[in-house]
Amino acid sequence: MLERPLSVVKSIAPVRICDLGGWTDTWFAEHGCVCNIAVAPCVEVLIRVFPADSRSARITVHAENFRERFDLSHGSEARYRYPLIEAAIQHLEPPSDVSLEISVYSDVPPGASTGTSASVLVALVGALDCLTPGRMSAHEIAMEAHRVEVETLGQQSGVQDQLASVYGGINFIDIVKYPFAAASQIPVRQDVLWELESRLILLFLGRSHLSSDIHETVIAELTSPSSDPQALERLRAAARRGRDALSSGDLDAFGRAAIDNTEAQAALNPGLVSDDARAAIHVAEGHGVCGYKINGAGGDGGSLTIISGADHVAKRALIRELLEIDASFVHIPVRLSQFGLRRWTYPFA
Repeated sequence: MLERPLSVVKSIAPVRICDLGGWTDTWFAEHGCVCNIAVAPCVEVLIRVFPADSRSARITVHAENFRERFDLSHGSEARYRYPLIEAAIQHLEPPSDVSLEISVYSDVPPGASTGTSASVLVALVGALDCLTPGRMSAHEIAMEAHRVEVETLGQQSGVQDQLASVYGGINFIDIVKYPFAAASQIPVRQDVLWELESRLILLFLGRSHLSSDIHETVIAELTSPSSDPQALERLRAAARRGRDALSSGDLDAFGRAAIDNTEAQAALNPGLVSDDARAAIHVAEGHGVCGYKINGAGGDGGSLTIISGADHVAKRALIRELLEIDASFVHIPVRLSQFGLRRWTYPFA
């Protein structure tokens, strides 16, 4: 008979796509602005809480996507393959009077350039915060998740992914001076939201990528004497145009801003728009789409957001043709997530 937990903590955090202005939310950009879209599928975290003396392992982790379980308090080989999970748990040390079984799951493939790592940290930090007195605000959770990635793990990371994950919706994020940022949801009419959602295509390009490594390459180029001083400003401008287009309900203008942003990414470094992405874009352009955006940092692998035209029959035909380019490509159905991080404890207090 399975042991009944004292309580169960659940948290759900969306990922983000179509991040216009990405790269300007980094330390080397110093300031910037990003317009991005929070979507489901979400990252899900579940924590089963038991008495401390009832389990042989104090903290057990189930990396559900990889079908691996490991004891965090001992040196299992699996443990060291999931530094993100371990760092979050060490950063927010759980109470000593309980044992935990922590499960982490996402329908979005790892390394899909949709801010999934940030969403994992947001969901974990939010869930672990439920185990102690008091509650962090959404913004505090975003900043705590960012600190885990940058300070504890020593990775390159902007601030937009964490903010999109905690707030949900379609955000305009003003990075006043890195890492200090303010996020506000863009007011978009409900029918425009429905139409946008119906047009979104998220195409996983078959391979994971490490955005931190790509950051290092671009940083070196942006800090070189021959760098283009306007390179980041073009990205900031795309974010502002995207915000204004959505506010006015002009999806064609939003699509053009997304295309301009992708071209500005390529201007930072041609390798940010991979050959696979260019092949998919070529097919998409043949179907009369209104826009596309390389998600996240870009580079090999990752994913592409496409904003199709209004004809849903043509959209489905486009998806079929995109999947014929490469057998490893995957269409990930998405829907807008107007909620950000959600977390609760059951049984209800």
